[in-house]
Parts: sequence; structure tokens; C-alpha cells
Amino acid sequence: MRQAESAAFSARMRAWLLPGGSRRQASGEKCGKPSKAPGGDPRPWLVAGVMSGTSGDGVTVALVDLYPREPDWPAIALRAHVTIPYDPAFKSRLFPLFDPQTARLDEVCRLNVALAEKFAEAVEACARQAGLSLSDLDLIGSHGQTICHLPPQAERKVAGGVPSTLQIGDVSVLAERTGVTAVGNFRLRDMAAGGEGAPLVPICDWLLFRSPGKTRIVQNIGGIANMTVLPRGAGLDEVFACDTGPGNMLIDEAVRSITHGLEEFDRDGQRAKRGTVDHELVAMWLQDPFFHAPPPKSTGRELFGRQHAPRYFAEARARGVQGDDLVATVTELTVQSILLHYRRDVIPRYGLDEVIIGGGGARNATLVERLAQELAGVRVSTHEAHGIPSEAKEAMAFALLAYLTLTGRPGNVPKATGAKKPVVLGAVAPGVEPCRP
Repeated sequence: MRQAESAAFSARMRAWLLPGGSRRQASGEKCGKPSKAPGGDPRPWLVAGVMSGTSGDGVTVALVDLYPREPDWPAIALRAHVTIPYDPAFKSRLFPLFDPQTARLDEVCRLNVALAEKFAEAVEACARQAGLSLSDLDLIGSHGQTICHLPPQAERKVAGGVPSTLQIGDVSVLAERTGVTAVGNFRLRDMAAGGEGAPLVPICDWLLFRSPGKTRIVQNIGGIANMTVLPRGAGLDEVFACDTGPGNMLIDEAVRSITHGLEEFDRDGQRAKRGTVDHELVAMWLQDPFFHAPPPKSTGRELFGRQHAPRYFAEARARGVQGDDLVATVTELTVQSILLHYRRDVIPRYGLDEVIIGGGGARNATLVERLAQELAGVRVSTHEAHGIPSEAKEAMAFALLAYLTLTGRPGNVPKATGAKKPVVLGAVAPGVEPCRP
């Protein structure tokens, strides 16, 4: 490297590492935001969170303002959000990667980049919706797309097993396409510290939904369902969480199966509402050891995904359960597996005042209604009742996690993931300009 190039490179790295390196901060550009947060706090960070969940349906971007309140935790406010579905042709390439029997290494390599391109387009679309440009953003936090998750409990049973997880949609491509510093690969650091790598959303749930007088559960129902338990008046060190089992994953597969791929999901839970539940079959399915393992724990497609759905459906057919009855029965499995965890791990110790449902399952009226029926005396609401769009919350969480990474603060909750200690999560891909210190 020539001397001048070396000096320029060194100067840029110093700008990354030392306070005052941000051109935007030095010039005082406000990007349409207030220069002070409420109460006189410093100018907020404008961060895009990117989420592509286990359902593999599309990418959601949430644009949030994060108000620093050192030494306290930041306040978080949603600015805008968009969800962009994946087209059928892209999904036909993505879904085979979820199954070790059909995943090809060359396609993993290609989609690692192709997904990041889609993420970049979605971030730009969200910024445009908010009347902003990419140069207005301080940071991007991207979950990526999980194609394989091998949690510790499962890997202990496998010869040569190694707890590990893989999300694709590389942040280097995302940073290059947007020009904005991007943080990703959050889960693996928690696993390296002895954790499950999931769930990582509890810190955001605690910031958004904690209550001094109520015990709440924030129940996400995506492809996989997971709960965050917020005991009344709890500090972050008292929060715990875990995956509870299938969310929409088996429901979606059942709908695809009975419609021969013409429908992708149970719209508004109408098929489950028309169908009849085989309760004995649900009870049999609930004998799976995963449901009876204590928190912390995590799961994914490796246990409840497309490669295992045929076993559930074959057992149902053997009992004459087909069509909408199949959809109703796998929906009830989601309901009862969630309730099993509440009744065993939460209610006896903390009681329960409210369940706040988010994720795609919040739009399944039958699923929500069944939970409310079983939880008499407990308020069952959705994220929308608290001013947070259900589909945006997880993307908001990864915006928060990226901010915590860039400011050197841990993002995991050890009681939620089982990690030995709190750790700073993620890998950072620099943008074209230094990020704010």
C-alpha cells in the first residue's frame, strides 16, 4: 500500500474508533429529527431494524428513534415500518435451504448475498416511506434469515454435536449497498457464551411492556412461538423467556398441504374455526420432550418445520383427521403448547395479569380467541393495543440490539438464553462513513 493510501486508511480507522468521527454529528445535521430528545437528552439515533423470520414469508424493516438516556436504557420510538413479501420464485429457492436434505451449498452461498440485496432494498423503501434517504440513517441492525439452528439441548444428543446457528443475508453486502454501518450475526455470540442464541427479543420486550403492577407475558407467534415473562416490577435481570414450540409453522404447512400449495396460511384463522380439533392427538403430540424441558430453551424448523410436518400429518390421517380438521388440530397444538408453559413456569410463581400477543399469529383470530378462552381472568391483547404494530416489534428489537452493540452494551438476557454472562452481540460491517460514537 502506498504511503498516502496508508495514511488515509489509518485516518479513516481513527475516525471509526475515536469520538467525534461522525461527519453528521460534527455538522449538526438533524435529518428531520429533533436535536434533543424529550427531557433534554442527546439527539436520537435513527436505526433501521431488519427481520426475516422463521416463516420465511418476507422481510420487515422498522425505522426507530433511539433516545440515549445514559446510564439508563434508551427510549425507543417507532418512526415507520414496511413488510415486503418474497415472491414465489424466491421462496422456491429459499425454502429448500431450511432442510438439510435439500439445502445445496452453492445456493446457501448465493442466497447469502441475494437476501442481503433484498434487505437493502427494503431498508431504502422504509426510509423513503418516512421521507428520508439512506444517508439519514445512523445504523442498521439485521437479524438475517435463519436457515439452521442447532441449540445445545438438541446437540447434546448428537455424536459430534456442536451448538450452532446460521443466519444468511450478509451485513457486508447490506452495508455496501446502503452505505450505512450494519450489525448482524447476533445469535452466535450468545451461543459462544453458552446460551441458546434465542430468544434475543426480551430486552426490547422489557423496555416496551414492563409494568410496575402487572405480570405480563409478551407472546410472539411467528413461525416459532416464544414467550417473554415480565414479572410485575421486574428489573432486566428478573426477566426470563423461551421458545414454547410451533407458532404458525405447522399451521402454514397444513394449509399448504390440504390446498396443494394454492394457499400459504390460514387467513384470519377461518379454516381452524370451521374444523374440529382432535384433542387426543394434540395430547399425544404434547408428549414431545421439547415441551417438557424447562427454560431456557430454543427450537426451530429442525423440530417443527417442513421436514417434520409430514410425520404430524401422517399421524393425523391415520386417525381420520384431514382438511380443516387438520388445520384446527395443529392450531390447537400451538395453543396448548403455549399454555403448558404458562401453567408450569409462570402462573404458580408470579401469577398472570396480561398476555400481549405479537407476530403473524396475532392476525389469526381463532388462535387468539382460543388463548383468551383458556386464560379466563387474564387480559389477552395484541401489540397494537399498546401502540406497537405486531409485525414491526421484532425488527424494532434488532434495531435496538444494533445500537447496544455499537455503544458497547450487552444485548442478551442470560435468564432468557441460558448464557453464562451478558455479552455484546453481533458483527459490524462499516458503512461509507464512520458511525456515531
